[in-house]
Amino acid sequence: MAADRSITSVPPGPRGPLLWHSIRFNRYAWSYLAKVQAKFGDTFTLKLPGGKGGWVFLTDPAHVKQVFTGDPKVFHAGEGNSILLPLLGKHSVLLLDEAPHLRQRKLLLPPFHGKRMAGYEDLMRQIARDTIAEWPVGEPLRAWPHMQAITLEIIMRAVFGVEGAKLNDLRSALEYLLGEVTNPRTMLLIALLGERRFSRLKSVRRRLAAVDDILLPEIARRREASDLAERGDILSLLLQATDEDGRPMSDRELRDELMTLLVAGHETTANSLSWALERLIRHPDALQRLQDEVREGETDVWMDAVCRETLRLCPVISIVVREIQEDVEIAGHRIPKGARVVPCIHLVHRRPEIYPDPDAFKPERWLDQTPGTYTWIPFGGGVRRCLGASFALFEMKTILGEIVRSMDLQTTTAPGEPMRSRAIARTPGGQAEIVVGRRTAPATPEVPATVG
Repeated sequence: MAADRSITSVPPGPRGPLLWHSIRFNRYAWSYLAKVQAKFGDTFTLKLPGGKGGWVFLTDPAHVKQVFTGDPKVFHAGEGNSILLPLLGKHSVLLLDEAPHLRQRKLLLPPFHGKRMAGYEDLMRQIARDTIAEWPVGEPLRAWPHMQAITLEIIMRAVFGVEGAKLNDLRSALEYLLGEVTNPRTMLLIALLGERRFSRLKSVRRRLAAVDDILLPEIARRREASDLAERGDILSLLLQATDEDGRPMSDRELRDELMTLLVAGHETTANSLSWALERLIRHPDALQRLQDEVREGETDVWMDAVCRETLRLCPVISIVVREIQEDVEIAGHRIPKGARVVPCIHLVHRRPEIYPDPDAFKPERWLDQTPGTYTWIPFGGGVRRCLGASFALFEMKTILGEIVRSMDLQTTTAPGEPMRSRAIARTPGGQAEIVVGRRTAPATPEVPATVG
């Protein structure tokens, strides 16, 4: 929608140097955003790196809808995600806009269809069981690193369908790179240096080359595999995908999409699981109800409610970003071309008229309420909604189910853990510390080691 020139310009926001606001947002996103909203209202502007004309934060679902349903030629998400360019590569679906984005999104869809996704359930359960079996009993345990280990193993084996030395080499290279990707200093450095200058740093080129030395040869080998059509891993499915003109993805396109799946499909779910555990041990009634449901094999109504409430209260990603390509009118303001409009997931999820007592963890609110398209947005929305949203929710419920089935989680009266930033993600500040007691899980059949 073109802007009316008579309307006022960008909304107000706090003063001060860009670096100051960048550090505050990077380190204290949830509390900082709440304070700014309290002072300036539902629509405000922050000074952050990137974009011309500031970052305009939107917290009213009506304005969020305007962005999510707006013309993709005007609202560019790829340019808004440019901070990820050095790490994911220019062909990543997260960094493309308009026709190239639509093409790549269609090519990536097949592995995330419902039947395909359900085929990974046994793999998820077995990896979760193997990890849980090693947890110490009766001692404080930081769950977050274990959730990281589980989700990384799942996404690597689901994506590549390999075992042994190849998987070990890939795991080593990725763990090192992912440690840098999720370091808040890395994101701040990219923002301050710019994507091009950051990409030229020798240390960055070396780390990316270590991953490429594994990914690119594996892509080439898999292209020649005689059983490609019979395999069920994501890489094999993507190698067989073609666009409307019959063109498959190139090796470099596949490399960038694999990096996207590995990074996004691992970090976000691990953080969501950590928040779920952090919240459940502080809410004994909710935990007991979940344990009863899982152990009695009932329908997963309460599990759905717990996961939805966790993602509402503790969204792993606080914002989504669009860089606008022409002046637009939003919330009574004329937003200039080049500015970034930012639907704020965290603040939308805390609107009291939608979620009474919004700061409280209340899974029961979802027993008679369905997620709204523009009011529950942990996976974004519109044509840019996360491709792996269903996979992530399925994985979250599967792993959480294995934990409460296999272990007694001890409750605590300790204060809730504060938010801690990990690059663009938000994790529990104490790494979701829990104490578990052993339970005897029902016997389960062996699970194949690979997906294929």
